[in-house]
Amino acid sequence: MSEAVLAAHGVRVVYNEGTESAVEAVHDISLELHSGEVLALVGPSGCGKTTLFNAIAGLIPIQGGSVTVSGERVDRAAGHVGYMLQKDLLLPWRSVTQNVTLGLEVRGVRGAKARAIAEELIERYGLKGFENAKPAALSGGMRQRVALMRTLAFDPEVVLLDEPFSALDFQTRLLLQADVKRIIREESKSVILITHDIGEAISMADRIVLLTNRPARVKDVYEVGIDETADDPVAVRAHPRYQELFTTIWNELELSPRPTR
Repeated sequence: MSEAVLAAHGVRVVYNEGTESAVEAVHDISLELHSGEVLALVGPSGCGKTTLFNAIAGLIPIQGGSVTVSGERVDRAAGHVGYMLQKDLLLPWRSVTQNVTLGLEVRGVRGAKARAIAEELIERYGLKGFENAKPAALSGGMRQRVALMRTLAFDPEVVLLDEPFSALDFQTRLLLQADVKRIIREESKSVILITHDIGEAISMADRIVLLTNRPARVKDVYEVGIDETADDPVAVRAHPRYQELFTTIWNELELSPRPTR
């Protein structure tokens, strides 16, 4: 197993602690993200997945435990992670290039250097010719690709993906899952993915962490074990391990009705 680039040990998050309205969202969670790994978090809606993400990113305080990235404790947002949300949040008045460079500009990288980084990503990931297009002229999948390039542009140590495909139609979602998986591998990124879609988790991740209802605890961890070169979404879903994992995780979630595969 490769070295852990991120480690959470006994993380606990409580909203309004010390008051009558206190709500414990995350309870004693420990997990590790290894270099070059994709780790998926799956759990019931409202269980605390996004809260855990925000704690890892240093966006909210934790009431117990610790989070470290490359051995350094995370106590606040410090640019150690790239965070891609459900919505692309592209600025409508900015071009593709200008949206990709936004995170760089916030970090003080501007002008020709920022444009060069953006142009390289745009060409590498299939949007050559759309550099000057505004978001309104792009499809949903193209917009999400721009959002991913914006996240990767400043070369974060860890990438957090919070249900980045949930707003897309099924066909676009499958194609973009395979595309993003390829991009992540090419960039050798360490990634944590939140998803409600069990099939998506199996298709994209090396390991899957199943969380309980709130407060979120680690219920189980599954090694996916599907050939990482099997990027074809149809081939992945036809793999025997896919069917086995889907059924196992579904039964552990104890949800109904059964979702479409």
